[in-house]
Amino acid sequence: MLHIRVICVGKLKEAYLRDACAEYIKRLGAFCKISVIELPESRLPDSPSAALIEKALEAEAQAILQAAAGSALIPLCIEGTELTSPALASKIQEIALTGHSSISFVIGSSYGLSGLVKKAGIFLLSMSRMTFPHQLARVMLLEQIYRACSISGGGKYHK
Repeated sequence: MLHIRVICVGKLKEAYLRDACAEYIKRLGAFCKISVIELPESRLPDSPSAALIEKALEAEAQAILQAAAGSALIPLCIEGTELTSPALASKIQEIALTGHSSISFVIGSSYGLSGLVKKAGIFLLSMSRMTFPHQLARVMLLEQIYRACSISGGGKYHK
């Protein structure tokens, strides 16, 4: 069974977002082994310099790469490729068929992801050209993973 990890920098603060994530995690259990790994966000001052941000992103990158060890890494970033839901389903199937038993999707902090994480990725994914709160991105990603699994399984969720 495919293991999908969603690695997130930062915790969900709002109960309604946690509830939505829990619902998709429950649904995904029928299709794959799913886990969400929350990593601590680096503490930065209110107006950090570019150098401080870069240093924080590099520290977060080390934790991300350790959490994703042994899996196919898919960082979410603005410069990634936008996919339709059926294309995401195909991409997940393609990765599984190339011998990967684990896929790690990565959502960075509010400052994004280090170039180290992006370089380690086998594919860069963009949710949209629009900007979303990174906490909402977790719900959106879990929903899309569920939709992709439903598509691949021939379910009726995707219409």
